[in-house]
Parts: sequence; structure tokens; C-alpha cells
Amino acid sequence: MAFEETDNPMVPAGYDVVWSLVMIGGVIVVLGMIAVIVLAVHRSTRMANRGQNPLTLTEDLAFQAAQSDALAPARSLEQRLAELDDLHARGVITDDEHRSARMDALRG
Repeated sequence: MAFEETDNPMVPAGYDVVWSLVMIGGVIVVLGMIAVIVLAVHRSTRMANRGQNPLTLTEDLAFQAAQSDALAPARSLEQRLAELDDLHARGVITDDEHRSARMDALRG
């Protein structure tokens, strides 16, 4: 007669069920880790295809935000008009562009 673990009084009755649940939990954790890795690689590849570096994206976005007009202090109407007059005087913008930009600035 073959020795079975169920005959051993030192092994609790639900040991096989508990061990099975532990193994299933371990498999679920490993599959979850694999899914996270696959998702990270997929997102990094998509970002790289768009010309973004996934490792420096946060710094790139912070730099772009700092350089944008959205975070720049608001300029007064006088400053904007003086800038337009300067651009026109240097020949950077034409008479029509100057008039149009002044009207936009005056409208607010």
C-alpha cells in the first residue's frame, strides 16, 4: 500500500486546498507583472514613434510648460502695443499685420 499525505496526522485537512490557492495566487501575480511589463513596453514604443523619449517625458513637458505663454506673467496692454510697434519699426511685421495685431490687442 502506497503512503499518502492524507494519512499523515501532521498534515492539516485543508492543506491541499490552501496550497492550491497559494499557487493560483502566485500565478496571478506573475501574470500581472508580465502584463505591466508588456504595457510599459507598448506605451514606450508608441511614444518613441511619436518622437518622444519615454525616459525624459516629464522633464520635457516641464520645460515646455515653463517656456509657454501660459505660465508667463501677463503683459500689460502698453507692453504688448510697444512690442508690436517695435516689431513693425524693425520690419519684422508688415503694416497690415501691425494693424491687425494692434486691433487684437486692443480687443483684449
